[in-house]
Amino acid sequence: MALKQALDQLHKVLGNQFTIAKSELDLHGRSESYFPMTPPDAVVYPESRADVEKIVEICAIHDLPVIGWGAGTSLEGHGLALRGGVVVDFTRMNKVLQINAADMTVTVQPGVTREALNQELRATGLFFPVDPGANATLGGMAMTRASGTTTVRYGTMRDNVLGLVAVLADGRVIRTGSQARKSAAGYDLTALFVGSEGTLGLVTELTLRLHGIPEATSAGICAFPDMKSAVNTVMETIQMGIPMARMEFTCADTARAFSDYAGLEMQEAPHLLVEFNGSPEAVKQDAERFAEIVEDNGGSEFRWSTREEERKALWAMRHNGYYAILATRPGARAIVTDICVPISKLAQAVDETRADIAASTITGPILGHVGDGNFHTILLVDPDNPDDMHEAKRLSDQMAFRALRLGGTCTGEHGIGMGKLGFMRTEHGAGWDVMGSLKMTLDPQNIMNPGKLVPGPLLH
Repeated sequence: MALKQALDQLHKVLGNQFTIAKSELDLHGRSESYFPMTPPDAVVYPESRADVEKIVEICAIHDLPVIGWGAGTSLEGHGLALRGGVVVDFTRMNKVLQINAADMTVTVQPGVTREALNQELRATGLFFPVDPGANATLGGMAMTRASGTTTVRYGTMRDNVLGLVAVLADGRVIRTGSQARKSAAGYDLTALFVGSEGTLGLVTELTLRLHGIPEATSAGICAFPDMKSAVNTVMETIQMGIPMARMEFTCADTARAFSDYAGLEMQEAPHLLVEFNGSPEAVKQDAERFAEIVEDNGGSEFRWSTREEERKALWAMRHNGYYAILATRPGARAIVTDICVPISKLAQAVDETRADIAASTITGPILGHVGDGNFHTILLVDPDNPDDMHEAKRLSDQMAFRALRLGGTCTGEHGIGMGKLGFMRTEHGAGWDVMGSLKMTLDPQNIMNPGKLVPGPLLH
């Protein structure tokens, strides 16, 4: 009865911004990864902060879960309605509210995608650099503390969110941070919300740091006889202070997948894909210095270019890596997982992971952001074969525990959601209980994205 009353109230208040159509529920019950279909009880499409406040107020009265939704590209089940409830789809809150070119900041609604923002900024000489590959919404990127190919130079969402507005479970609206580049005024509530995965409140506005579009850019690719040589090249490049804008790697299996998918002739070997930003003279010098390091470590000739079409083709290939790898096993589904380790341990982590996969019954090419020690495996499974699913989860678990053993983290950018809850106690110890206490303080009813991120009875 309470559910029906809540849904009736939401429908009355929101009109055509509310739906219980099966197609919409199914769309918002799917995951990009292996989790089963988990449709919510309703989907709502707020168009303003006032709408969000009304949604939260009604759901709190009826003890109904509230789950935020952006583009639906998360990989650990972040947006699934585990206890039923209402999915709040922010795609209609997609306005760029203010561009402050002088201060190099922009204020946006959470449903703006990163590509749409950069289109809006193209006449300003500024851009937003965080690039997770998918054209995700900025709200979703903030909630998962996303990063990606440009992290080695520009940082993650943690480094690029200056402030936000959030609606809390009890209806309070808070504004964190400011337009200033730094602050010593109390707890950093912005940082608390960035990466909270919607468990503390719903974000309705973000103020982001922008960066100047570089005067020149060069990008290139090179192959190596083994992963250790590639990683040594990365470590020496960083130690020498050569400013990398992107530094990606692929294993031999991924290189073969790229070749087959894009019709290229890539050597079946580990590769580095790199980019340099700066003045024309600087990017030329950086590319030449990098080429010397590659040669010293036994790599192939470093082929680089400043031509825009060639650079775009290189990074389009990298961003299409998921689809290239899927194409190597038609009909398969991918379980995508990530870990992050200190760069000095990266070669060991990759080699041990490759050995585990080679000894298993499934395949799993590797690619990642070598400049910050973060890599992914794309484990290919038959979704109708329970043995494949079990093996993929076993390999994923081994990767996570290996990362923790090597001084890293169970996830560098995908987040926890519900998929990696099992590693939080090992990684954080009593700190995980503190996260649960913060959650209880701000959301004692546990209506904000329940079943994700935090420990104990809050998971039930």
